[in-house]
Amino acid sequence: MTTAPARFVDIHILQSVPFANLNRDDTNSVKTVRYGNTLRTRVSSQSWKRALRGVFQDRIGEAALRTRRIGERVTRLLAEERGWPENLAQRAGGHMAAASSIKFELAKDPADPKQPAANKVLTNAMVYVPSLAVSELADLAEEHRESLEQAKDIKKPTDKSILPKERVESVLRSRNGVINIFGRMLAEVDNAGVDGAVQVAHALTTHETDVELDYFSAVDDITATWGDATGSGHMGHAEFSSGTFYRYATIDLRDLSTNTGDDPATIRELTDAFLSAFILSLPQAKKNSTAPHTIPDLVHLSVRTDRPLSYAAAFESPVQAAGQGGFSGPSRQALSDYAQAANTLLGTANILTSGWAALDAKGLDGLGERHDSFDNLITSALASALRQTTPTAATS
Repeated sequence: MTTAPARFVDIHILQSVPFANLNRDDTNSVKTVRYGNTLRTRVSSQSWKRALRGVFQDRIGEAALRTRRIGERVTRLLAEERGWPENLAQRAGGHMAAASSIKFELAKDPADPKQPAANKVLTNAMVYVPSLAVSELADLAEEHRESLEQAKDIKKPTDKSILPKERVESVLRSRNGVINIFGRMLAEVDNAGVDGAVQVAHALTTHETDVELDYFSAVDDITATWGDATGSGHMGHAEFSSGTFYRYATIDLRDLSTNTGDDPATIRELTDAFLSAFILSLPQAKKNSTAPHTIPDLVHLSVRTDRPLSYAAAFESPVQAAGQGGFSGPSRQALSDYAQAANTLLGTANILTSGWAALDAKGLDGLGERHDSFDNLITSALASALRQTTPTAATS
């Protein structure tokens, strides 16, 4: 008989992070959330996705650029790499940023902040394009150099660009593996939006946490050497926390197939790279003063045909530390117990495969087959998921 195709690849991670502040709010405080009526440390999905995107881009060898300053970036390329006169390069950048359906404004003049700076045009919405799009826009400027030499500068938001709108917007619609995975919101340009194929949850600690204040002072080296005064050169404080985090994300293989044009090799590459990057990424806030570079204690993958399933509810009742201390062991067991209970309740017909890899080799019956490395775990999950997404695939 033919089995149902794989739809979602769920990834669940437990990771212990020492004294750190991976993600700060607008007051430089540790982000938190109340869950199960207890305070937990939280890392926002936006913060972790930023770190994740960097690792992902390195793995696939492609990058995307999100900016309001696309015109200035074109200006710099024309002036520094293609030998254009600075004034002409600035004019080209201004016209490039003003050429699409996206409304724009002029940046402030650094010499006189009350005045706009001609040709330094900011799009009102951030564009999100493959990094190669900058070169494509510069090529377009090269094609229209003679017209740009005769054109007027962009000096106010009502000025019109002499560049072809449809050509510029075609570049703004371009995409690569980064955009196919993470999606793009750009309503101002027709057909530029891309539904993301991944969903990433906010990370939160499996247990109750406290925020700690770290008081610090900086020594003035000359004062310390001369010994002619007391006290420090600077004093301050910062917030930190620590704990075992539950992290969760899911990949919608159907959406990814739509975004990539149903290319099996590309789907495999992007899924593999995303899972690996999600495992290895870590937000970089306060890294120089905390160096919290841990790896996950546990990674669990599940390939499903029906719907994604987060196990965050496993920690609605906060985990209690083991008798000898530590939250990692009890968190692993709580995750396994919840998965087993959820699979009993829902049934396992919609699970094509599940497995786990962890620092601790003790059995976790609710998480499927144990693997000895994260790489082998990913390889096994993809072998099942992508075999099932092939149109001709069937088992009997």
